[in-house]
Amino acid sequence: MRILVTGASGFIGGRFAQHALAQGLEVRVNGRRAQGVEHLRLRGAEFVQGDLSDPALVEQLCADVDAVVHCAGAVGVWGPYAHFYQANVQVTQHVIDACLKQKVRRLVHLSSPSVYFDGQAHIGLREEQLPQHFSDAYGKTKYLAEQHVFAAQEAGLEVLALRPRFVTGAGDTSIFPRLIEMQRKGRLAIIGKGQNRVDFTSVENLNQALYSSLQVGPQALGQVYNISNGSPVPLWDVVNYVLRQLELPPVTRHVPYALAYGLASINERICQLLPGQPAPSMYRLGVAVMAKDFSLDISRARQQLGYEPQVTVWAALDEFCHWWKLQQR
Repeated sequence: MRILVTGASGFIGGRFAQHALAQGLEVRVNGRRAQGVEHLRLRGAEFVQGDLSDPALVEQLCADVDAVVHCAGAVGVWGPYAHFYQANVQVTQHVIDACLKQKVRRLVHLSSPSVYFDGQAHIGLREEQLPQHFSDAYGKTKYLAEQHVFAAQEAGLEVLALRPRFVTGAGDTSIFPRLIEMQRKGRLAIIGKGQNRVDFTSVENLNQALYSSLQVGPQALGQVYNISNGSPVPLWDVVNYVLRQLELPPVTRHVPYALAYGLASINERICQLLPGQPAPSMYRLGVAVMAKDFSLDISRARQQLGYEPQVTVWAALDEFCHWWKLQQR
């Protein structure tokens, strides 16, 4: 099988491209940074550099491939809606159009559980349990991108979408690096009682889910799948485990939820008034994410994709910590 992986210079796309090569697949990768995919090129991947906002380039990328794993997109909780719409919706539409023109058989789309976020606690969320209103531009545009993907079924494209939660492991540049930096600056505090339990996903388990998505039969197509390790863990235990592994002091200071949420609200309003609207140091959504229970029901993935988490959260954290120490050296 010959596949294209977009966003391969990023964490998830890069790790999956490496996994696919190890499974014997022919892999073409795309990314804006050649340096970010050099390790994949050395392993045998074909690299095509370029911006996915160019439809002609995307059509070139999709030539002569059997499937596309679309991992590229904009992430974050701050910034103009137009930025997220262009990167998450318009780019995905370019990928869809190119798949149809080049007669690609299957498109596996990497979505996000951010589509569920409404600032409330949730346990065992099922795929259809969407909020009445999206909390931010990122969640809204990721959902819109999903809808474009599923609409392509009518034109004959085989499609699936995955929503993986808190993906970590070697190469994670999003979750723990930010928390580590906050702790080093003395700005990290437990919000509320610190007893909230959340889902994480080992990147190796996500790799298995993505690989299965390339292989599964017709019964699994046309659906979106929650992906996690399937066992929620206390968030602040996880954070302190990582800090201890990196020989940093644990987080012990508590801040009441109402106070943290109020400060985040003020912070956001100030930044909205400043020239250029710089990103605030605290977000209301971020406060809720760090303080409330959040877990996913992964039974659909288990039943339809044959997904069964093999790598524990703690093993994924050890993998991250080992990698992080090497980067710091």
